Order: sequence, then C-alpha cells, then structure tokens
Amino acid sequence: MSNERSAQAGFTLLEVLVATMIMAIAVVGLLGNLHTSLRNTDKLSDYDRASLFAQHKMDELLIEPGLPPFAALSGLYLGGEDPGASGWRARVRPYEYPPNPQGGMTALAQIRLEVWWLRNGERRTFVVDGFRREVLSPDDAGRIVLNEHGANL
Repeated sequence: MSNERSAQAGFTLLEVLVATMIMAIAVVGLLGNLHTSLRNTDKLSDYDRASLFAQHKMDELLIEPGLPPFAALSGLYLGGEDPGASGWRARVRPYEYPPNPQGGMTALAQIRLEVWWLRNGERRTFVVDGFRREVLSPDDAGRIVLNEHGANL
C-alpha cells in the first residue's frame, strides 16, 4: 500500500511541462488583451478630449455675435503636448433660407466644426455640426442668390 501511495504522490516531469505550457499560453493571451485594451483606452481618451473641445468651441461659435454667414475660421488647439499637433477648422454656410433672400430676412446657418490632431504620425478628426439663426445683410443675400446660380463662394 505504501508503494502505491508514493507512486501517486507527485507529478511527473511531463505533467509539469504540460501545465507550464498551458499557463504560458494563458498568460500570453492575457497580456495581448491588456495591450489591446490600453491602446483602445488611449484612442478613446483622444476622442473624448476632442469631443469636449469641439463642444466648447461650438458653443463659442454659436453665440459669437459678429460671425458672418459665409466664414471660414481656424485655429490651433493648445491642449496637447505639441502645440502645433492639433487644431480646429470651422465653416459657416447658409443651410436654410427663404426662396428670394433679401437683406434683413432670417436664415438658418450651419456651422461645421472639425477638430484635428496628430497621433503616431496620422491625422485624426472629429466633426460636429451646429445651427444658428442669422439675419442676412444685403451682401449675404446677394451671395446666396449667386450661389444658387453656380457661383463659388
């Protein structure tokens, strides 16, 4: 009886090697998943920062009283490590307007805001649209009429 017990008391070398291989495969899989999770967290952090900045900048543009209905604006976003590696660009265009626009009439303007940044040498962007009412000046109404006839603004 003691011979049977001593033969069954330990692991063989083959059993130890198989158990070690199974553990190594599991650890490599877990480390790969951890690396992917950290990379995705970093990307989401960039997009989260960009969306917060875009929301703030869009709020500024929507309440800006002197913003012309036909405008292209841009600037640098100084929130990252490298000041020149991120920025924003906005374009204001008429979105909805009366059939025969004239000065003093109200129109709906679209503000398209693009926030951009560089990540690992690649340009990433985040785009949001906002809308605001505009009172057209005679010049702006004339530009809308020209645009309807195919002129570039």
